[in-house]
Amino acid sequence: MSALNQKTVKQSISFSGVGLHSGQIVNVNIKPSEPNTGIVFKRVDVKNNNLILPNFSNVSNTSLNTTISNEFGIRVSTIEHLMGAFFGLGIDNVLVEIDNEEVPILDGSAKEFIEKIVTVGFKISDAPIKIIKINKKIEFKDGKRFISIAPSRLSLDIDFELKYENTVIGNQRNKINVYEDDLEEVFNSRTFCLYEDIEMIKKNGLAKGGSLDNAIVVKGTQILNNNGLRNSKEFVNHKILDCIGDLYTCGYRMIASVVCSQGGHFLTNKLLRKVFENKENFSIVEIKERSLPHTVINRSFLKSIA
Repeated sequence: MSALNQKTVKQSISFSGVGLHSGQIVNVNIKPSEPNTGIVFKRVDVKNNNLILPNFSNVSNTSLNTTISNEFGIRVSTIEHLMGAFFGLGIDNVLVEIDNEEVPILDGSAKEFIEKIVTVGFKISDAPIKIIKINKKIEFKDGKRFISIAPSRLSLDIDFELKYENTVIGNQRNKINVYEDDLEEVFNSRTFCLYEDIEMIKKNGLAKGGSLDNAIVVKGTQILNNNGLRNSKEFVNHKILDCIGDLYTCGYRMIASVVCSQGGHFLTNKLLRKVFENKENFSIVEIKERSLPHTVINRSFLKSIA
């Protein structure tokens, strides 16, 4: 079967850990799913109306994470790293059972999600994948921050920059091709914060489960984590991971060129809403060819499971 066919996990995979913002222990079970069912979250601690689709139109909060809710107010938060893992591994269909309202933060990146999923392996169907092809350039601005998306021939390029007054983070920029580059450093990059922001974040009822085990903390000119950074662009790379996960709330992987400056969950969600308000902005393409150049699955992970 072609690598361009829809894919799910070969068997169930379980994760347990603390929610970054809730501080509560949560268990997740990722189960195989049939072709064309997509990614679905199920709150197993809620008896009724417990299915939530990770769609941009269901995003109900973008403050320090991406939260999705259904019409009955049932929600799941901090989905972005898991969604980024699904995107990077080319997973089209899974059922995500979760027994609390927040996906566990684990080490603050997508590393553990990816490692466990790759270890279990994949089941490839005979159904062709579908992708979103961007037809027109669309922009969204919020003061000095902006994000744009434009047509691309066969790739998903993300050009992202950060601008921080803190000298450790500073101005960082990275550009990646999601389907061709080795994205290990992106998927292994952890969430981060400034030490002076922690008190305010906690006053707002967030980061109850935050620690140096699941986040980079920068204090002045120091990184408080014992082992420092995992890579020289870990700050901007984590933002790219978030962006990949948030882009997957469009329902399919994507062919496009994304440029973002000082963005995050809010800008990415606003951009997607703007794109999909007009059908002329995009096309949904079914890929049937067995030999499309640079398959819509990251090659580094294909090597891992070959």
